[in-house]
Amino acid sequence: MVFYSFIQLCVGQSVITHKVFFETDSDKLSSTEKQRLLLFSKNLKTLEVQDFQIVGYCDDRGTDTYNLDLSMRRAVVIQNALVKQKHDKALITYVDGKGEVLLRQEDSLSTDNQRGLNRRVDIMVRLEAKNIEENTAIKKSQGLEGELKIGDKIILKDILFRTGYSDVLKESLDNLEKISRILKERKEVSFVILGHVCCTDQGRDAIDRRTKKFNLSVARAKRVYDYFLAQGIEKERMDYKGLGHQFPLGGPSKYDRRVEIEIVKIN
Repeated sequence: MVFYSFIQLCVGQSVITHKVFFETDSDKLSSTEKQRLLLFSKNLKTLEVQDFQIVGYCDDRGTDTYNLDLSMRRAVVIQNALVKQKHDKALITYVDGKGEVLLRQEDSLSTDNQRGLNRRVDIMVRLEAKNIEENTAIKKSQGLEGELKIGDKIILKDILFRTGYSDVLKESLDNLEKISRILKERKEVSFVILGHVCCTDQGRDAIDRRTKKFNLSVARAKRVYDYFLAQGIEKERMDYKGLGHQFPLGGPSKYDRRVEIEIVKIN
């Protein structure tokens, strides 16, 4: 019966998920969770797995620093368990801990039940690749040089950030400079910078590990805003906003850790 349910879950979907639950203040797998994970793992052997993404969480007790560490340790425990079960480590493309999941006041579950569900690791298994470039609603960054209309969203390609921080990686600076030069020339265009993150619970924002606030998508959008401002782009033409993990693109997680420009006005 379990295997049948698993197959039904897979039909017509590119991603399947499994949740592993932990006891309070622990990164050890219980015997029950070991068996559940083993069964899930065995069923994967019949499928063509593209990659794994593993994300750990904690309940809302404990300090932010401690919860980040514990959630990461839980994620690593699951990574090691999958490797031990003969899954290729190279297919595990993302492992991270996101810290605590906040209680939802409107939830019908009790506080204890909510916390129990929040002490977990989510495993996301991608079964088929999706070509993000085929999404006609999204233009490549060089599309800034072509015809634009209000509502267009342009992914700033190859703008990469340090995991958990708003710091732009050194290898991204040349491309960011090229984009800023194009935007300086296109003075008729006003835009909002949209920050996104991957792999968070219920579409929420990720934690900025520098400030310990759950506003990483906002911080990344502002970092790009500040860069453009320093390059001489008028602030009257720009705004920024963080959208958390509300709009995943459906491919590998790296595509969701992104910044976009949305055209809001053309003079």
